[in-house]
Amino acid sequence: MENIEHTMVPTNGINMHVASIGTGPPVLFLHGFPELWYSWRHQLLSLSSLGYRCIAPDLRGFGDTDAPPSPTSYTAMHIVGDLIGLLDHLGIDQVFLVAHDWGAVMAWWFCLFRPDRVKALVNMSVAFSPRNPKRKPIDTFRALFGDDYYICRFQEPGEIEQDFDSIDTAAVMKRFLTGRSPKPPCIPKDQGLKSWAAPVTLPAWLTEEDVNYFASKFSKTGFTGGLNYYRALNLTWELTGPWTGLQIKVPVKFIVGDLDITYHIPGIQNYIHKGGFKRDVAFLQEVVVMEDAAHFINQEKPDEVSQHVYDFIKKF
Repeated sequence: MENIEHTMVPTNGINMHVASIGTGPPVLFLHGFPELWYSWRHQLLSLSSLGYRCIAPDLRGFGDTDAPPSPTSYTAMHIVGDLIGLLDHLGIDQVFLVAHDWGAVMAWWFCLFRPDRVKALVNMSVAFSPRNPKRKPIDTFRALFGDDYYICRFQEPGEIEQDFDSIDTAAVMKRFLTGRSPKPPCIPKDQGLKSWAAPVTLPAWLTEEDVNYFASKFSKTGFTGGLNYYRALNLTWELTGPWTGLQIKVPVKFIVGDLDITYHIPGIQNYIHKGGFKRDVAFLQEVVVMEDAAHFINQEKPDEVSQHVYDFIKKF
């Protein structure tokens, strides 16, 4: 870990913290919520040892990267713009993209906006979701899961932050990272995040040191930057009308855990396995469903995930 370099890069009007290690073809890793570059710690070490230049930023709003206050600064346009600026600053023309959770959402948009900059994509957890021109995403989530669904509860600025603030930051991290129920995560208004069971012991793949690293950063920044991605969902929908119906046209491998909440959204397994996903992602080459794996798959199954990434990108 001590060989990982940490730099600040000016891009798209913000300063971005970037962790990097290795030389060779560049691989850009995009993390999710509530996470940091650190989520890719295992892959950075393994892929760099196999001859790749591994680059893992704290995305806008997270960790040591700037966090503009307004939710309107967190659309897919902003996030992909930050990443294009990062690649330009580093003098990189094309990358392998490896992404998870919110990073995966932004990786899909990256491939729609700038396929010329992507050699191939390994995406985790969140399958491509074609834009529905008739209904905004938050309306869809509300209709499917109700007002207590976590994405709906994250919409009102300041409200969920107050709830998170009432719990120790490390305890918030533990509740998120160790969840293994594939049911839709709900946060009842009257109980808040305390309604989620706190783990008695940590799983083998997560140490107190790991939790404390995440907690140390979120204690300083708060969670607003990350929550603003959810608050910008409808704005991204409004801005991306011109891309409605467009196929993803880069080579893709998709990995998901069989216990992941994202793999149990109504209709998603049919979409992934019965032709819809392949229709929308033209060069989808592999779908991997990992057994007994939950949402934070890159941390829970680090060696297998690193191997899956390597086996795919070495083809190009």
